[in-house]
Amino acid sequence: MNLLLSKLKQFIIVISVGLLCVSCAVATSLSSNPWDVITLDTDATFADVAFTDDHNHGWLVGTKASLFETLDGGDTWQEKILELGDEKITFNGVSFYGEEGWISGEPFILLHTVDGGKNWERIPLSDQLPGAPYGVTALAPNTAEMITNLGAIYKTTDGGKNWKALVEGAVGVARNVSRSPSGKYVAVSARGNFYSTWVPGDTEWTPHLRNSSRRLQNMGFFDDERLWLIARGGRIQLTSSKDFEDWEDVITPEYSTSWGFLDLATHEDEIWLAGGSGNLLVSNDSGLTWFKDRDVEDVPSNLYRIVFPNSDQGFVLGQQGIVLKYNPDNAPPEFEEQA
Repeated sequence: MNLLLSKLKQFIIVISVGLLCVSCAVATSLSSNPWDVITLDTDATFADVAFTDDHNHGWLVGTKASLFETLDGGDTWQEKILELGDEKITFNGVSFYGEEGWISGEPFILLHTVDGGKNWERIPLSDQLPGAPYGVTALAPNTAEMITNLGAIYKTTDGGKNWKALVEGAVGVARNVSRSPSGKYVAVSARGNFYSTWVPGDTEWTPHLRNSSRRLQNMGFFDDERLWLIARGGRIQLTSSKDFEDWEDVITPEYSTSWGFLDLATHEDEIWLAGGSGNLLVSNDSGLTWFKDRDVEDVPSNLYRIVFPNSDQGFVLGQQGIVLKYNPDNAPPEFEEQA
């Protein structure tokens, strides 16, 4: 009897492990590396990058008020120093509409330019602002949206002279906030316990419970308005539709990984996934199979943000002055395992 019970327990364990590994992909190696590693002379961690209509002219922002300008599409960068007093400033967002640009930052920083960044003007912000500026999106001439880390959303149509509140209730301290192309927002709570969504026209944020025991790390939108999420333990999920709770099965791109993923972005038919210790993966079949870029594994940086300003440009933003620049000439013609 004891022998029978022992065999039965072994069978249950084997079945359980098999079920846990459903949707667990084994990341093989990319046949070529499309990312050039750029190391800038700073110890800052970068947060965002944006370009003017001239795709050669762009700006890179990050901690310690770090601000870098490129005139050659991101091959080289020159640091720019702005006189902002003695405050300890972190820039966390940059956005351009033509030559008009905006930079947001903490503790209470909003900068505006109308000449491509030749001159930056500081926009006064009330010390009663709910939360610190977390991001800004340039929408049209003199028009931009700003969001705070408490989920307060404001819009200006006169170049920052006046702002209109778009949502009445704050969402609480957010780990991160993302905006969709149509103006929807998703915010992950500071502890990763739940997420909240906001749609233009709503007066309040709508809270949603996470659908697993894993705490949320980051969330964002695809170009088609579907959601993606990254959970602790290297797990991701995608929605099947624009429904904020229409989640597909859990995907584990690298089952044995000991580090977490930090950001996700799409480029044409590719899904790129970045994380700690130079971890960078890509899928071209909606997450069924994954390929790892092992040529960047030795980059001494966590990879915090992936940005594709357009089809020919892409950047992965890291710490200690590390930037990866997408080189389409080196993109693998097809995804295949290296010998």
